[in-house]
Amino acid sequence: MIQEINPYLVTNGNGQEAVQFYKAALDAEVISLQTFGDLPEGDMPIPEESKNRLLHAHLKIGKSILMISDTHPGSPYQVGDHLSIAIMISDTEKTKAVFSKLEEGGKVEMPLQQTFWSPLYGQVQDKFGVLWQVSTAGE
Repeated sequence: MIQEINPYLVTNGNGQEAVQFYKAALDAEVISLQTFGDLPEGDMPIPEESKNRLLHAHLKIGKSILMISDTHPGSPYQVGDHLSIAIMISDTEKTKAVFSKLEEGGKVEMPLQQTFWSPLYGQVQDKFGVLWQVSTAGE
C-alpha cells in the first residue's frame, strides 16, 4: 500500500541553510536532519569537506512533509533536477510494481536496491520527466 508522497528538494551544498529558511518561513518543525558525515562507515567515501552537506532532512509543515537534501558530493547540480517526489510504500512487492509502472517510457536513475534507510529504494524519471524516489518503509 502506498503510504504517502512528499515533495523532495535538492540543494547545491546549502541544504542546512534551506532547512533553517523553510523552518522560519513556513513554521516548519525539523523532524530529522542527517549530514553525509552521519553515513555509516564504509557505505560510500565522503570527502572531509563534504561531511557537513545535508544527506536528508524531514520537515513537518502543518499536516504536510517537505524533504530536503544536498547533491551527493561531486555530483552535478542542475536547476530543473532539484525537485522530485518521494513515495513511501509499505512492502517490497508493491514497491517493485510501482517502480516498474513508473519506469514504462521513462528512465531509471538508480535501480531498486537495499540501502541503510530502506529495504528497497530507487529513483526513476517517468515519461513526463518527473523524478520519483521510490522507497519501501523500513522495518
